[in-house]
Amino acid sequence: MIDALLLPLQLPFLQKALLITTLVSIPMALLSAFLVLKGWSLMGDAISHAVLPGVVISFILGLPLILGAFAAGMVCALLTGYVADNSRVKPDTVMGVVFSSMFALGIVLYGLVETEVHLDHILFGNMLGVSWADIATSGVISLIVTSTILIKRPDFTVQVFDPTHGQAIGLPVRTLNTVILALISLSVVAALSAVGLILAIALLISPAAIALLWARRFGTILMLSVAISVFSAWLGVYISLALDSAPAPTIVMVLTLMFIGSFLRLSLKTN
Repeated sequence: MIDALLLPLQLPFLQKALLITTLVSIPMALLSAFLVLKGWSLMGDAISHAVLPGVVISFILGLPLILGAFAAGMVCALLTGYVADNSRVKPDTVMGVVFSSMFALGIVLYGLVETEVHLDHILFGNMLGVSWADIATSGVISLIVTSTILIKRPDFTVQVFDPTHGQAIGLPVRTLNTVILALISLSVVAALSAVGLILAIALLISPAAIALLWARRFGTILMLSVAISVFSAWLGVYISLALDSAPAPTIVMVLTLMFIGSFLRLSLKTN
C-alpha cells in the first residue's frame, strides 16, 4: 500500500506535476478567500478567460507568453472597473460582457495564426508536460503573490469587509483593489502551464467556498483554503494516475465533491 502511494514520487513527470500544482494552489487559495468574501468570484472567471488574446498576441510578437497573459488580464480587470464605475450597468454584467468578448477575441486570433502551442494546453493545461522553467516561473509568481498577501493582509481584510471604514482611516482603497486584481492576473499566469485558463477559476473559488462551510473566522478560512487546495491537488493527481485521466479536470472534480460533501454535512447538521 505504502509502495503504491510512493510510486508517483519516483516518476520525474509526476514529481513536476505535484510540485507545480502545489506552487499554483497556495496563492490561488489565499486569493480565493478574499474573492469569495468580497463577492468578486466572477472577476477571477473574467480574468482567466481574458488572458487568451494576450497569449496569442505574445506569440505573434515573439514575446514571452506570460507577459501577454498578465497584460490582458490587467486590461480586462481595469476596463471592467472603469465601465462599472462610470455607467449604470452592474459590475457582474460588465464582467460578463468583457470576459466573453476577450475570450472570443482570443479564439479568433488563435484561428488566424499558425502555432505549435495547442489550444487545449492553453485552456486546460498540460500538467504532466511542464518543464523546470515552467516550475521556476510558477514558483517566483507564487512567492510574489503569497508574500504580498501575507504582508498586506490587514489592509486587504479591511478593504474586503469594510471599504468605507478603510477610506475613513486613510487606506488607498482603489489602489488595494488594483493590487488584488494584479495578484489575480499573476496567479492565473502561474496556473497557465498547470491547470490552464478555464480550470484556474476553480482554484480561485472552490477552496474558500468549501472553507466557508467549515469555519467562520477569516484567519481559519485562509488556512483551510490553502489546506483544501493543496490536498485536492495532490489527491487529484493520484486519482488521475489511477484512472488514466487528465490531472487538471480531476482536481476540479475532487474540489466539487468536497464542496458537495461539505454542503451536505452542513445541511444535515442544521436539520
